[in-house]
Amino acid sequence: MNPRQRILLVDDERQITRVLSRGLTAKGYDVHVAADGEVALQTFGDWRPDLVVTDLSMPNLSGLELCRRLRAFSEVPIIVLSVKGEERAKVEALDAGADDYVTKPFGIDELLARIRAALRRVPAGTDAENNVLAAGEFRVQLEERKVTIHEKEVHLTPKEYDLLVYFLRHPGKVLTHHVLLGAVWGGDYVEQTEYLRVFIGQLRKKTETDPSSPKYILTEPWVGYRFNPGTE
Repeated sequence: MNPRQRILLVDDERQITRVLSRGLTAKGYDVHVAADGEVALQTFGDWRPDLVVTDLSMPNLSGLELCRRLRAFSEVPIIVLSVKGEERAKVEALDAGADDYVTKPFGIDELLARIRAALRRVPAGTDAENNVLAAGEFRVQLEERKVTIHEKEVHLTPKEYDLLVYFLRHPGKVLTHHVLLGAVWGGDYVEQTEYLRVFIGQLRKKTETDPSSPKYILTEPWVGYRFNPGTE
C-alpha cells in the first residue's frame, strides 16, 4: 500500500463511520468522513481522495446520486455499502458508476480486501504504436482482432470479441447486465439478460480451462459479472 492513501467515507450512521474510520486509520489510510452526499462532494473537491466508500441510503443526497455526480468528472474508485435485500439498489449504483459493493453486515477484513483490490486496479493498457490491449494473461491486437491467452490464440465471434474487449477495458470491476448489454449490443438489448448469459457461456468455453469453474469471467449473482484477467 502506498503511504497514506486517502479514503472518503460517506455514511450518516455515526457508529458505522466511527468503527470503519478507526479500522481504516489503523491500516495506514488517511480517512475523512462525510455524513451525506452533499458534504461528500464538497470534501471531494477540497481533498481529492484516492477512493470513496459510500452508503446508499442517506439524507440530502443519496449514495446513488453521489455516484452519478462523481462519475461526471472523476474516475475515482467507488465502493458502495448496501443492506441485504437491496439488490435493485446495488445494481442501480453499479450502473451509476460504482466499482464494487459490500453487503451489510460485513467484516472489516472484507472491506479492506475490496479497498486494496480497488486501489491497485489498473485498467488494461493499450500500446498506441502497436494498438495492443493487454491485461494479465490476455493480449488483444485490436486492428487484427487477434486474441491470445498465455500466448495461445483464441478464435472468437465478433460479439464474443467485443464482449471480451469490454471486459479487458474494465478489469476487476463489477459490470451489471445492463451495462454490458448496452455497451456491447446497444440500448435496445439492456433487458435481454438471458441473451448475455448465452454469450458469457460461449466466451467461457473458449477462454476458461474449466468453464464450470471460471477463473477469468466471474459471476456476481443477480447483478452481473467481474473480469479477472489473471497475472502474467
